[in-house]
Amino acid sequence: MANRLSQIATRTGDDGTTGLGDGTRVPKDHLRVQAMGDVDELNSQIGVLLAEPLPDDVRELLVVIQHELFNLGGELCMPGYSLLKDNAVLQLDQALADYNATLPRLAEFILPAGTRSAALAHVCRTVARRAERAVVTLAQQETLNAAPRHYLNRLSDLLFVLARVLNRANLDGKGGDDVYWKSERLAKYAAENAAENGAQNAQNAENASDSGTSSTP
Repeated sequence: MANRLSQIATRTGDDGTTGLGDGTRVPKDHLRVQAMGDVDELNSQIGVLLAEPLPDDVRELLVVIQHELFNLGGELCMPGYSLLKDNAVLQLDQALADYNATLPRLAEFILPAGTRSAALAHVCRTVARRAERAVVTLAQQETLNAAPRHYLNRLSDLLFVLARVLNRANLDGKGGDDVYWKSERLAKYAAENAAENGAQNAQNAENASDSGTSSTP
């Protein structure tokens, strides 16, 4: 392990190529290199998120995800290899189900906003989607395992849910709830609910009044 990175500036990439894990050299704009770069960027963005105050359980989960993304990048770097295990996808599925169960149902689309940690989780989510698109594009040209694509797809969903969790954790005092898109549909939904609640309250009051009258001697 100590000799893996004994030399950082190799100058071998000055010609616009880079080496894959199997020794093959490809152009730096090769689809495989682009996918590797997007995964690397995603891992780096999660590192930025980890620099924020976070609930302990979320922090532990994100650290595990960073290691799995390193495995995913390694698999992309070495054509024909399989490093990301199917269990990694199952762990994301379980985390997604557990955290989503703690959240209220969404009434409308939400904005990528709120606490700083929630906003950063949304940035990670969008990079995960880009990395997924890069892997899908690469898979149209070369044979890839399904696990990397599945992992990135599930991870982007999980990061959306974690952003909602982090807004409610409100560790910086600037969150507390989702930041909803102020759409006409949401305004109409709120107005209809208010009208329905008002009508129900009026009916309850009338029923209570009728009941009181009938019971009066």
